[in-house]
Amino acid sequence: MPALRIVFMGTPDLACASLEALLARPGFQIVGVVTQPDRPKGRELRLQPPPVKEFALGSHLQVLQPERARNEDFISELRRLAPELIVVAAYGQILPKAILDLPRFGCINVHTSLLPKYRGAAPIQWAILNGDAVTGVTIMKMDVGMDTGDILTAENTAIGDEDNGETLHDRLAGLGASLLVKTIPEYVAGSIQPRPQPGEGASYAPKIKKEHGLIDWRQPARTIWNRVRGLVPWPGAFTHLPNRAQMLKVWAAGVMEGAGQPGVILEADKHGIAVGCGQGVLILHELQREGGRRLTAEQFLAGHPLKPGQRLGRHMDTP
Repeated sequence: MPALRIVFMGTPDLACASLEALLARPGFQIVGVVTQPDRPKGRELRLQPPPVKEFALGSHLQVLQPERARNEDFISELRRLAPELIVVAAYGQILPKAILDLPRFGCINVHTSLLPKYRGAAPIQWAILNGDAVTGVTIMKMDVGMDTGDILTAENTAIGDEDNGETLHDRLAGLGASLLVKTIPEYVAGSIQPRPQPGEGASYAPKIKKEHGLIDWRQPARTIWNRVRGLVPWPGAFTHLPNRAQMLKVWAAGVMEGAGQPGVILEADKHGIAVGCGQGVLILHELQREGGRRLTAEQFLAGHPLKPGQRLGRHMDTP
């Protein structure tokens, strides 16, 4: 049988795992890769290519970077590639019906949640932020909605206490890639019957913004701990040092029993910095002062002494 002609659409690191898995699987021919345009990044705002573009060029694949997926010239170019299937993984734009209807087998998407839960841009982070014990990946046949298409396959994974946004991202990227290459042959052979998403349990995972990282010490310690874990590596959970000027990023923390005024430091030693919360106590293990390096609590305290009774957070009431 001739190889299945596939166009791949994706942008961030997450998508690279799926593209790599497709390339490694016999019977698939990647006839083109579509990704977002290069964007300015860093202090000097130099144009940076998306990770998928770098990976695709390194694999000698044709790359298309339309500003808008609805562009007629781009859609015409897709038609010339004559894909039988379009695979999408974190591309970053909603596809118009003209693209969804173009390939013989339609368009399928690798989504990092158990749909219909966490439709949208940031399912990995919100699963941890909300304290979920389980998440997973869904391979979905796309329609014109936001992650509303029929489900082909799904696989779950537990979220452990040791997980953060980075570790869960990497695990789901691999899980999604593996499930994708297992699903495609069965799907094109007609042995998988797409099933509509359940009507109940739908939720939305909006794009993460920097302000999501601000710690509100009035919240329970476990809620803040989930924020610390969920927002690694970006934007990170953050508060402010007692002078209320410098930002303090929290990379790792734990939950302790106890009580104290929200934001008030209860203990500060080599074992960590214990801070009162609305319920329970959060102990800070790894920190980074604005403009500084990531340090353990012991290393941080050696250069930035903090004492019990001092209060973290710019917006807290003065004790």
